[in-house]
Amino acid sequence: MLSNRNIAAFLDDHAVRRVRHTAIIEGATGITYGQLAPQVRRTARHLRDAGVTAGEIVGVCLRDSAHHLVVLFALARLGAVILPLDWRWTPPEKARVTRFFQVRRAIVEPDDSISGSVCLPVDAEWDAAVASADDDIGCAAGGDRPLVLSLSSGTTGRPKGPMLSHAQLISRLVIQWVTLGVSQHDRYLSATPLYFGGGRSFSMGGLFSGATVILFPPPHEPAALVAAVAEHRATTLMLVPTLLRRLLQLEGPTPLLGGLQRLLSTGAVLHPEERRAVMARLCPDFINYYGSTEGGGITVLLPEHQGAAEASVGEPVFLTEVQVVDDAGSTLQPDAVGHIRYRGPGVADGFYNDPGASATAFRDGWFYPGDLGRFDADGRLHLAGRAKDVIIRAGVNIYASEIEQVLLAHPLVRDAAAVGWASPLNGEDVAAFVAADPRLEEEPLLAHCRENLAPYKIPKRIFFVTELPKSPLGKVLKAELARRLPVL
Repeated sequence: MLSNRNIAAFLDDHAVRRVRHTAIIEGATGITYGQLAPQVRRTARHLRDAGVTAGEIVGVCLRDSAHHLVVLFALARLGAVILPLDWRWTPPEKARVTRFFQVRRAIVEPDDSISGSVCLPVDAEWDAAVASADDDIGCAAGGDRPLVLSLSSGTTGRPKGPMLSHAQLISRLVIQWVTLGVSQHDRYLSATPLYFGGGRSFSMGGLFSGATVILFPPPHEPAALVAAVAEHRATTLMLVPTLLRRLLQLEGPTPLLGGLQRLLSTGAVLHPEERRAVMARLCPDFINYYGSTEGGGITVLLPEHQGAAEASVGEPVFLTEVQVVDDAGSTLQPDAVGHIRYRGPGVADGFYNDPGASATAFRDGWFYPGDLGRFDADGRLHLAGRAKDVIIRAGVNIYASEIEQVLLAHPLVRDAAAVGWASPLNGEDVAAFVAADPRLEEEPLLAHCRENLAPYKIPKRIFFVTELPKSPLGKVLKAELARRLPVL
C-alpha cells in the first residue's frame, strides 16, 4: 500500500518514470526528478555521516529554497523526524522550542545558530560535502514510523507538536488527490512558507505526486505574485486570507489569476462577500479549506457551493469522518451547535511529549480541535466559534460568529470580531471590534445589529479599529482584542 512506504521512496520512482520532468523551479534554475532523487540520497548520506540517526528529531530552520525541500526528503529517507522551525524567530524562540522537543541537531542558514543544538549550516562547505557524498544509501521503513512534528501553537506559551507518521502524511496527500483533484500534472506555486503546515504539505505533496513545485517565497508584492502565476503557468496556488485581500486591491483584467485550475485558502474562513469577490476578481475555481495542524484539511467549500452553503466551511473531505456532538459525546441533530470532532487516516494520534494536552484533545479515537459548529440539513459544516470564545451573557451562550456575520453584512464594514467583555452584572457582555469605512458610526451599526439579532446578542459597545490584529495565517487574535477592553 502507498501509506506503508517511506515518502522519500517515491522520488526514486519518479527518477525512473519521469526522469526529465522538472521537479523544482527556483528562480532561473530547474531541477529534474532525475537530478532530485540522487541529490536527496547524497544529502541523506551526508546527514548520516554527520551523526543523524533514525528516530532522531532534527530541527529544520531554513528559508524557502530547493535546499529546504531536499533536506525534508533526506531526513525522511533516513527515518529521522522533522521539526520545522521558522528562520524568522528570535534566538530565544528557537531555543525554547528546540529545548522542549529535545533537539540535538538543527539544519540552519549559514549565518544562524540555535543555542543548545549542534547546528549544521547549509553553506558552501555543505554543498561540497553533499556533492562528493555517495548516493548509494537505502531508504528507511515508512508506514507508522514518525516523520514530522508540526507546531500547532507557534512559539507562545508551551509549544504543542502533533507527530505525523509517513502513513498519515501520505494519507493527507491521497485525500488531496481525491478531494481537490491535484495530480502529477500540476504546477504548484509555493508562495506560502514551507514552515507552515499547509505550505509544506502541498509542496511535499507535489513532489510525492511527481508534479512541479515552483518556489516563490514570501514576502512578495501582489502584482509580482500575479505575474509569477502567469509566467510559470501555475495550476495550483494556496494563499492565506490576508494575501487574498491584498490581491483584491489590485486593478487589472478579471480574473487576475484566471490561468489557475484551483486557488486554495486556509487558516481563516472568508465571509461570503469576500469569497464571492475572490471568485469574481481572482479565480472562479476557489476552494476554502477548513482544518488544523493536527488533522490537515477536514472540510472543503467548493466553487459549486452557493447560496446558503456559502456561510459554511463545506463538506467533509475524502476518508474523514466529522461529527458535531454534545458534552457527553452524543451526535447532535442538524442545526444544533456542539463540539466538532473528527477522525481519519490523516489525523494525528496525539501531541509529542505532552500527555495532558493529548488527553484533552484526543479522546476515544477522535480529535477535538476546540471548535464549535453545526451541520445543516445538506451535510455542510458551519462554524460557531471556538469553545473557549463562547460569550456567556447572563447564563446564555452567544456564538461570536453569528454576531460577526451580521456585522460583516453591513456594506461599510470590512472586518469584524466579537469577544466577551467581563461584566459585574452579566458575567460577560458582548464587545465588537470593527474595521470599516470612516463614514460609519457606532449608533447606525448598532441599529443594524438590532434589526438582525436578538436583544441579548447585541454588542454593548462597538470599537472601531484600522485593522484587526491577525496571525500570519490570517486568524484574528481575539486575546489581544480582549486585552484592549476597558474595565466595566
